[in-house]
Amino acid sequence: MTVSVEAKFPYDAPQDVGGVYALPTPHQASQRLAAGWLWLSFSALVGAGLFALLVVMARTPYVSELFPTVDFFRSALVVHVDLSVLLWFFAFAGVLWGAASPPRWTPLGWAALLLAVVGVLVVVISPFVSSGGPLMNNYIPVLENRVFLTGLFLFGCGIGLLALRALLTIPFTGFGTDGAGGVLCFGLYTAAVATTMALIAFSWAYATIPFFVRGLPYYEALFWGGGHVMQFAYTLLMLVGWLWLATECGAQLPLTPRVALVLFAIGVAPVLFTPLIYALYETNSGDNMEMFIKMMKVGGSLAAMPIGLAVALAVWKRGYPDPVARPLFAALVCSMALFAVGGGISLMIKDSNTIITAHYHGTGGAVSLAFMGLAFVLLPKLGFRAPDLKLASWQPYVYGGGQLLHIIGLLWSGGYGVQRKVAGADQNLHSFGQVAGMGLMGIGGLIAVIGGLMFLVVVFRAMRGKTR
Repeated sequence: MTVSVEAKFPYDAPQDVGGVYALPTPHQASQRLAAGWLWLSFSALVGAGLFALLVVMARTPYVSELFPTVDFFRSALVVHVDLSVLLWFFAFAGVLWGAASPPRWTPLGWAALLLAVVGVLVVVISPFVSSGGPLMNNYIPVLENRVFLTGLFLFGCGIGLLALRALLTIPFTGFGTDGAGGVLCFGLYTAAVATTMALIAFSWAYATIPFFVRGLPYYEALFWGGGHVMQFAYTLLMLVGWLWLATECGAQLPLTPRVALVLFAIGVAPVLFTPLIYALYETNSGDNMEMFIKMMKVGGSLAAMPIGLAVALAVWKRGYPDPVARPLFAALVCSMALFAVGGGISLMIKDSNTIITAHYHGTGGAVSLAFMGLAFVLLPKLGFRAPDLKLASWQPYVYGGGQLLHIIGLLWSGGYGVQRKVAGADQNLHSFGQVAGMGLMGIGGLIAVIGGLMFLVVVFRAMRGKTR
């Protein structure tokens, strides 16, 4: 039995003490475009889940001995990271931007989707059709072969067109007449600004890296600045999700639309310094890298902390919602918990060990859970069937719980000095603490993969047939 999550809740509070942060059902043309991005985002997750299973097995004690080489782990990790973060996140951004946009510049949206689809396909097949070793640079690891890099470039072009259309079409001054919907549109608009700035950073780095820089240092410099800026885009999209999910759960947010709009503006403001950093500091210099680290430390929580506190307070006052909203409640609470854990772990980072991995699995898992909850909201709005209520209610807890165990294992192992981006014998697991920590990491990772598969089952069941 399926129950629609598009239920109506009573909102008695006047607009000036807390608005309804939700977007209306999109125009039919926008529905079709958003549905296309939805298919792409879930296809990326299917591939990411398969590669995640291989990555976890390649790092789990005793099981890792079944894999012949460390390069296997690294190649699988490259594809997994790109599918589960870069490709999944930006494909779902296409869902949100498509749903929030009126039916203008639609051909541009379809061209962006076509480029992105081709790019994803090329990235996935590249390890099997072209040689080139894996490079574990930060943010966007690569396989150093032309096929992979071509796929990545095509996907980037698609995202560039996607962000451009969002900037041209999303009405950030108001969506409809309630005013609060316009705040979510403005939040999506700021995410498009951050995405555009990330692409500018990649282009600037490409044009200014000295010709003699090659291999890992080259890709580290190429993706460092833009990679940091992308985190702002992900966070802004997640905050849109938190506000929307809280509203769908029936929570009355102690946040006026005007204040929320200002917070989104503050949240995107740090990325506007990106051109200045590249103008003042050489691209592949330590000073350049340090400035982007400071940008993240100073600006990364400017919007997330106050919006997160407001949402947490509203959800606490609302209490456990009606059955129809419980999948959304689960996704929201688990997302906020993982983001808090990931943010807290960032204060513990000192060396290049698995504590860093624990940090970004927390924040990345939080973004994924926010998107999963929004998928449950958007399915009926895009003309698909509503998700199965029972399975959808458990899925966020399984995924979030698995990620939490995964993070604890990585944090534990990092405390014992286990290095990141290594597998098998290279992990040098000698003490009981090291083995136990990585074992817990493996168990948690497998549970998270199960949670991801549950999400795919829920979504594909809903997408098998349309309601209109």
